[in-house]
Amino acid sequence: MENQKSKIGVYICHCGGNISDYVDIEKVKNLIAREEGVHLVNNMMFTCSDSAQVDIVNDIKENNLDGMVVASCSPKLHLLTFRDVAKRAGLNQYNYIHANIREQCSWAHSDKTELATDKAVRIIRAAISKVRLSETLEQIEIPAINTAVVVGAGVSGMRSAIELADQGTNVYLIEKDHFVGGRVSQWGKLFPTEEPGENLVERLYHKVKERENITLFTGAEIKAVNGSVGNFELDVHITPRYINGMCDEAIQDQVLKACHAEVDDEFNFGLTKRKAIYKNYPNAYPETPVVDMDLCDKCGECLKICDGRITLDQKEENISIKAGAILLNTGFDPYEPKEGEYGYKQVDNVITLQQFKRLIESNGDKLVYNGKKIRDIAYIYCVGSRDAKGENKHCSRYCCTSAIHTAVDAKTKFKNIRNYHVTRGIRTYGKQETLFTDSSRQGDTYFQFFEGAMPTVENENGKALIKVKDALTQNEDIEFTADLVVLVTGMVARKDENLVNIFKVPVGSDKFYNEIHNKLRPVETVIEGLFIAGGCQSPKNIRATMASTLAASAKANSLIQSGMIALEPIVAKVNPELCEWCGACDDLCTYNAFEKVEYEGKTVAKVNEAMCKGCGACTPVCPTNAIDVVSLSDTEIETMIDSFVRDVEFATTTTEEKADSFAEVVDFEKQVRVLPELSQRILDSLETEPKAIPDIAKELGVAADDVLYHLMSLRKYGMIKDTDEINEDEYYLYELKK
Repeated sequence: MENQKSKIGVYICHCGGNISDYVDIEKVKNLIAREEGVHLVNNMMFTCSDSAQVDIVNDIKENNLDGMVVASCSPKLHLLTFRDVAKRAGLNQYNYIHANIREQCSWAHSDKTELATDKAVRIIRAAISKVRLSETLEQIEIPAINTAVVVGAGVSGMRSAIELADQGTNVYLIEKDHFVGGRVSQWGKLFPTEEPGENLVERLYHKVKERENITLFTGAEIKAVNGSVGNFELDVHITPRYINGMCDEAIQDQVLKACHAEVDDEFNFGLTKRKAIYKNYPNAYPETPVVDMDLCDKCGECLKICDGRITLDQKEENISIKAGAILLNTGFDPYEPKEGEYGYKQVDNVITLQQFKRLIESNGDKLVYNGKKIRDIAYIYCVGSRDAKGENKHCSRYCCTSAIHTAVDAKTKFKNIRNYHVTRGIRTYGKQETLFTDSSRQGDTYFQFFEGAMPTVENENGKALIKVKDALTQNEDIEFTADLVVLVTGMVARKDENLVNIFKVPVGSDKFYNEIHNKLRPVETVIEGLFIAGGCQSPKNIRATMASTLAASAKANSLIQSGMIALEPIVAKVNPELCEWCGACDDLCTYNAFEKVEYEGKTVAKVNEAMCKGCGACTPVCPTNAIDVVSLSDTEIETMIDSFVRDVEFATTTTEEKADSFAEVVDFEKQVRVLPELSQRILDSLETEPKAIPDIAKELGVAADDVLYHLMSLRKYGMIKDTDEINEDEYYLYELKK
């Protein structure tokens, strides 16, 4: 451990009242100033503001500070902000420690201000103890291969590959299916462009093929991943197409007719059959058909027609790929209703929305299902979604839009269609609201139900009988029949435990892949170098999918393009003198960060710094106490605990002193908020007319910052409000709230 820090600067944030309204900042400041090693303590309205950052930089330089503590909001928001402040001032960024006294203190204990103040002191004292023992660390630098692997060649994966390639990164695009396009190729017309999904797929596919630095593998499945960020190694198993090149269309048709092996067509969601030799749809890409060897009985009929092109003895292949970053764009699955759910698989004319879309695409100028002409269609919404007691509590956001768009499309194409929408409230957000207007104008009928009164579907003389308690007609019981019932299902996570186990990608309670932070780091995972985008992360429409895809591509490229990656130095370290290699750390580590090495004639554990996340889970299982985490050693943690549990001794204060800092006066029976003198003067000033902050400051002869602080507190407590007007200098005007 280095010499202890003896000139520490502590900066306590008011956070515009978020902290100072509940924590007595002056008391905290006075108590913290007594702590060992503390050279100065400053209170600031907003420590994250540009001006405050400049002041901190100047303090560090002028006072030659060797440590810094910022007590403010969550480090998730501003850890990097203040690390940058430390670096600008010439202070090592790891000699700065963040103390969270907003989320962990003022917000958590807003009803007990004295206890909140007590806890704030303890949290800051613990941070001071930690920074006093902090080491001067440098980030770990490792080499990176400027190559990315994109898993999944739907529209999201192809767009990722194109973006990365255009930024100069080599890309391996890996698709498990033998054809690209994913779900979009199944969806028919898309809103709002009315472009068929297969056209969008075709356009992206040709862009992929135009780029020499993109290598596309179809029929490819990842079997193992080794290495770490900057230098991943993936084992990929490739199933051949068993067809060399293309026969002409006439011969292809003959081959398909000759093949007698059939199975339900997954691409059409089981509505039709496909042969052992197949394409997902006529214009699917790549253009070459594929032989399903699990279905093929090797009768040889196809060989007689297309001699030399079909080679059923092709061998499966295993290849190894190296990459610096990995992007998961593996998409989603539509929810599959349970048997009997709204009559599914029990009433003949009940299908899902995705099946209905394929039905529209496959029908000519008449809509027919099971040999019967369809005229009346009922759409039941939120099937398998928004289920408070079930697995899928989420709303998929796209389903309402998709269902209404499909209904409009069906009526446009087949004319005499009557659409009945049985909903739990329509959510066609944003510009998609125009669809609801179009649907209403074309005469579609809408009913609404609530979760406690779900509609039912029964068979009645070959038609479906729908019963619904309609909230739009004051819970009147409505019954009507339909030729076809379409269950509007949402998105669920793909059931691919293989990928989860291989990549160790975190999964949420909704089974979708989890990002680090859905606002601050929305496409990054806790696995360094592994990014997620699109429907594998959460339900998204194509527009939202593309936004996350471009973000993930930019993040991946910025990580690996320079050839070097800087990583956090806060990782586990092993003392080889104490280690006897029992394997307990390796068994426990989620990130596979440990490896066996030889040290002075014995086997010991060594940490792969590129893979370690510094979580510390390995330290308590080591029987010889050979493992520590850098900057989180036993000594540092114990010192922090000692500082936190030490009693806080407050000096006795008068009621007037409490009032000056917006503290609360406690009378055991009730709590009374006492206004500071300046706050009362501001209220008196606003009695006559609305005023701006500079005007109030000038009138009262005080600093504008002081007026701002008290004004914001008064606004928070509902005593004043801002008007809709601004003065000639473009300052907002404030007035008393009557």
